[in-house]
Amino acid sequence: MHGVGIDQLEIARLEQALARRPRLAERLFTAAEREYAADRARPGQHLAARFCAKEAVAKALGLKGWAFTDVEVVRGDGAPSVVLHGDVARHAAELGVTEVKISLTHTRSEAAAVAIVV
Repeated sequence: MHGVGIDQLEIARLEQALARRPRLAERLFTAAEREYAADRARPGQHLAARFCAKEAVAKALGLKGWAFTDVEVVRGDGAPSVVLHGDVARHAAELGVTEVKISLTHTRSEAAAVAIVV
């Protein structure tokens, strides 16, 4: 195992930040992530969980400077998973990473995620 990361966030903080700066969503989330969240009753809740997943992956990989859109949370038929892009994908390959596992959770007020990098 290469690393473990965890992150937690108050959903309202992200919702307020996105309301103040709508273009922030484009810097933090891929088009597919934004589209997924937009189809939900409370988009900020789902974006917050994805934000936490991105932070958890960054911690697990030991990233310093990185683009949030280089870590993408995708939803298939089952649990969410991660696709790495760009510099983050190259960094993971250099480390010999073969798999990134995530788990997301949220309540009405909090979102959290954990990442395990193998």
